Amino acid sequence: MSAGPGFWNDGAKAGRVMTEIKQLRDRIGNWTRLKNDVEALDEIYTLAREEGGDGMEADLKASLVDIKERFDRYVILELLAGEADSSSAFLTIHAGQGGTEACDWASMLLRMYTRWAERHAYKYEVLDMLEAEGGVKSATVQIDAPYAYGYLKGESGVHRLVRISPFDANARRHTSFASVYIFPVLDDSIDVEIRPEDIRIDTYRSGGAGGQKVNKTDSAVRLTHLATGIVVTCQNERSQHKNKDVAMSVLKSRLYEYYRIEKEKENSKFASEKKEIGWGSQIRSYVFQPYTLVKDHRNKFSVGNVQSVMDGDIDSFIESFLRWRWQGGTAAATGIGSEEEEEL
Repeated sequence: MSAGPGFWNDGAKAGRVMTEIKQLRDRIGNWTRLKNDVEALDEIYTLAREEGGDGMEADLKASLVDIKERFDRYVILELLAGEADSSSAFLTIHAGQGGTEACDWASMLLRMYTRWAERHAYKYEVLDMLEAEGGVKSATVQIDAPYAYGYLKGESGVHRLVRISPFDANARRHTSFASVYIFPVLDDSIDVEIRPEDIRIDTYRSGGAGGQKVNKTDSAVRLTHLATGIVVTCQNERSQHKNKDVAMSVLKSRLYEYYRIEKEKENSKFASEKKEIGWGSQIRSYVFQPYTLVKDHRNKFSVGNVQSVMDGDIDSFIESFLRWRWQGGTAAATGIGSEEEEEL
């Protein structure tokens, strides 16, 4: 492919264009190869029928299963057509009320999503973490992979845990809540204006791991967007300058989501992101006792193997949500009725 005059003068822009071209080529190539494989399989099937090739049945079935699995994956990818769907993602987790129980639940969710990233060989980095007794009070993770935001955007909302508490000496059943927020990692092709006078910058000494240099200098950064009240912190980098750059990137992404929601005026679709981290606002429940069940309350999809889900096997939830939304589902279904509370 030949580029026009001056194309490579702006290296960053050229890189974005080349990445987009590669993504489009990959998507077209996927369907082309699948079409060719379907045609080849049809020819083999026809030949087998004409010559009575019963011994080929197992191979034909295996090829058909492979084609169906690839078709399903490619269909899901076609659903990711939003402006920022092809971007990497910031994932933020906040523990709800409940002290040790809620913080332990937040740490379990953090593990679930990082295991999901590892299953797909996606690079990820913990940008900020506030640890608390029993687990994590809040954490922000950057997941670097094509379409990470598109795949994960349906995970935004309140997640509910029901289990026999390991912290309760009387072995009683407890309910805990944590919120998950997903934001795209934006490049310069998506403009979000942040004026210096619109933010307040605070620096402080970071806590936790990081070495003596981190803990003895005011390297941690907190950014507050005055108009919206959005607060972003970063303390995992060793220098204040790096922490500020990361925090600005996260703030830009959060503002993108904020303005997108305001622009679309579809408040019911995003109600789960705005409600209290507690009863009646959960998008998904994870039940460990008295039985095992993970259920999405928006589209009613559920699986019984809760341990597999906690080990990062959440693709079925991601794909079922994307299909449901594509078919016209609305994410406003966050309230849980009395009968369902009994069930869960």
